[in-house]
Amino acid sequence: MALGVGANAQSSKRIVIMPAFTDIDNYSVRMLKLSLARASTKYEIVEDSASGQRTQGRYIEDLRAGRIDVMWAASDASIEAQVPPVRIPLLKGLLGHRIFLIHKNSQHKFDAINTLDDLKKIKFGQGATWADTNILESNGLTVVKTQKYENLFHMLDGGRFDAFPRGVQEPWGEVNKIPGLELAIEKRLMLVYKMPFYIFVAPDNPSLARDIESGFNAMIADGTFDHEFLNDPSIKKVIELADLKNRKVFYLDNPALPKETPVNRPELWLDINNL
Repeated sequence: MALGVGANAQSSKRIVIMPAFTDIDNYSVRMLKLSLARASTKYEIVEDSASGQRTQGRYIEDLRAGRIDVMWAASDASIEAQVPPVRIPLLKGLLGHRIFLIHKNSQHKFDAINTLDDLKKIKFGQGATWADTNILESNGLTVVKTQKYENLFHMLDGGRFDAFPRGVQEPWGEVNKIPGLELAIEKRLMLVYKMPFYIFVAPDNPSLARDIESGFNAMIADGTFDHEFLNDPSIKKVIELADLKNRKVFYLDNPALPKETPVNRPELWLDINNL
């Protein structure tokens, strides 16, 4: 009997994943576990024990060096050139849905916006190096840039620009972040562009990547993926707070989207008309 237990234990593969700190991290870990539960290989999943939250660049280095086996992040061509993604967008493109922080007295300005030409008349604030900055500018929108994230709140309050686009999960904790600033969340508009959030796997572990992708595709086929996504407490709360289905949407192109992005699989992407 002991021999049987030992043989079974040896057949499981131990994989080290980046640690979970946020709601999105916890969701990603749960989806990873559900995916790998469907694999023929048994996996033992453990979080990296290194203390503290590290930069995305450091996690990429750790993944490339094999110090960890799995990480997750919003994707772009530069990340995909370094580490291989599992091209199933974990958040169904939710990160590419952007609503605005505005000055609390300027909602009337946005109530008058109905066309892309109207949208081009206002100024947006962004970080100088953010991928979103290039997306907005490539679609003909005017962007005021700064190096420091915190500056954007003061610049918005001071009228340097009209709107600070945020991922739908972000502005609720930011609107009152700095005491004394008169900010609000804009009520009726949303920008949407493709921004996949993927699991990335160590380059020397293609079998793990195949198992994760196969598990996700099985979850999509039987409805488990959508069920988990729409019923995750943090995602559900954000979709309700942001009132996504009742906003006027402006669809923008993302010029940095890698050509391998599965844009031709509608089942992988959030459709707010089906909420």
